[in-house]
Amino acid sequence: MTPPQTFRLANFALECGAVLPEAVLAYETLGTLTPEGDNAVIYCSHFGATHEQCKFLVGADAPLDPGRHFIVLTNLSGNGLSSSPGNTPAPFHGPDFPLMTIRDNVRLQRALMDHLGVRRAALVLGHSMGALQTFEWAASYPDFVAAALPFCGAARVSDHNRAFLEGMLAILACDPAFRNGHYDSPPTRGLKAVGRAWAAWAPTHGFYRMRAWEQLGFDSLSAFLGDYWERTFASFDANDMVSQIRTWLAADIGSHPDHDGIEAALAGIKARVIVMPGATDAYFPQEDSACEAARIPGAECRPIPSDWGHWAGSGRNPADNAFIGAAVRDLLG
Repeated sequence: MTPPQTFRLANFALECGAVLPEAVLAYETLGTLTPEGDNAVIYCSHFGATHEQCKFLVGADAPLDPGRHFIVLTNLSGNGLSSSPGNTPAPFHGPDFPLMTIRDNVRLQRALMDHLGVRRAALVLGHSMGALQTFEWAASYPDFVAAALPFCGAARVSDHNRAFLEGMLAILACDPAFRNGHYDSPPTRGLKAVGRAWAAWAPTHGFYRMRAWEQLGFDSLSAFLGDYWERTFASFDANDMVSQIRTWLAADIGSHPDHDGIEAALAGIKARVIVMPGATDAYFPQEDSACEAARIPGAECRPIPSDWGHWAGSGRNPADNAFIGAAVRDLLG
């Protein structure tokens, strides 16, 4: 992984009422900012990911070309690089880490843009929780964001999505080693169980019907569940994972104090927007995305025609990557 840079902001007030003595935002930049400060692309990371997992659209002659754009890859709180339970000192260490909302993250990213000299974002984009941030960017800073591409995400988390996330928290809590976050050693059994439960939600039925795990190098369902899902979730810091889930649960652009609910927040977006759901996404169904796009002036809903479920936006399937890349090129002109 390319070591990120860090932006630090003292006495950062959170929406929950807590004040972080120092908020940390890890990021990487690629390319050069124009003197006008208007060629920046802000790429927001997703659940469990770092800036590295967002690079499948980046490269020479790729949809996001550092030769043309100043690309800022940001890391979401709770991922272990930006402010997280596992790297924040007392009194906010571990289970005492406060809720950092999507809006808190975007406010911190906005401060970074000022620090970098960015005057306007040519594009903000992201997958999953990156899409939650993209919607927040477009709603909170309508005159700053020229174009937005939220893919496989939503402007507000649905009750169905909440039920899934609350279930994941309940599974982890069943491991006696977790101790409500006050664990002495990692609650590995609970983390592995969460991974197995998560496995049926991100790549959905079409992925499994096609045995698409074979495209990722796994020779059996058992190997995919154990060597990918269990191993991946066992590598997470449990409190970091819980923090990101809580951030996800709280996502709602309509809760902004300057907005009068979700419909007003969507109607106030000025950016050129392509809302891009995965056609088979179990978290963020395309019907919900169509309703959101219909309330954003001039927006288009362009579903990814994929059987990979939520993973259509994850960078794992070349055909899906090409479809997303075409939308990036459309928005950047």
